[in-house]
Amino acid sequence: MNLSGKVIWITGASSGIGEAITYALAKENCKLVISSRRLDELNRVRNNIEIADENILVLPIDLEQHQNSDEWTQKVMAKFNRLDILINNGGISQESFALETTSEVEQKIMNINYFGNVALAKSVAKIMQQQKSGKIVVVTSIIGKFGLPRLSTYAASKHALYGFYDSFRLEVQKDNIKILLVCPGFINTNVTLNAVTGDGGRFNKNSPAQENGMKTDVLAKKFVSALKANKNHKYIGNKELLSIPFKIFLPNIFYNIMLKMSNKKK
Repeated sequence: MNLSGKVIWITGASSGIGEAITYALAKENCKLVISSRRLDELNRVRNNIEIADENILVLPIDLEQHQNSDEWTQKVMAKFNRLDILINNGGISQESFALETTSEVEQKIMNINYFGNVALAKSVAKIMQQQKSGKIVVVTSIIGKFGLPRLSTYAASKHALYGFYDSFRLEVQKDNIKILLVCPGFINTNVTLNAVTGDGGRFNKNSPAQENGMKTDVLAKKFVSALKANKNHKYIGNKELLSIPFKIFLPNIFYNIMLKMSNKKK
């Protein structure tokens, strides 16, 4: 798939994985829409890209307010009159035990990571149906394949994305809309630092897994390669990806290890 000239919308573009993907795609001669909640950070990212104003739209959005998805999509269409690829990357992480997490925090995580993600995809898919072409890329997580302590609702939101998009893929195939699920392992970002705690606060500490994870620019190169290759699914990470077949083939040992990890964090 040649990305030159494609209109690509990236959510969560102001930091971490989304920022790195934005920089990588800017080198592919794309037309970009970059979104996140923080306009100042979006402008910083935009200023780091050598791209003409007519080829980029800085569009602040808050996925928690997903009832506005159609309005956001129309702003993209007003600028470019088409949309070729949505990269649904925006999200929030968690650092709290399930029994210490309020229902309000659980709702917030699900609103952003699942309902906001899905609402935007459905809004965009209606445009792509009219075009008879398009691709929706969803950045999930290795935690969408198994759970870890203090990540119960985050894991639930990522598991839910798999259920929705594996079904949605089959529904929109007739309209020439492709779905790519990208599953990163542990990536060197501030996602844990910015994670929400059980009472809605900010965790404000990073995890060793994140600090020792794959660099975002390395992930971005692999991501763009998967995008061009028309894949349905792509794992990106290091040795932590071995945990996925480990869970499938040795589930009892896997869950015993998870229990030991849980006890260490209490």
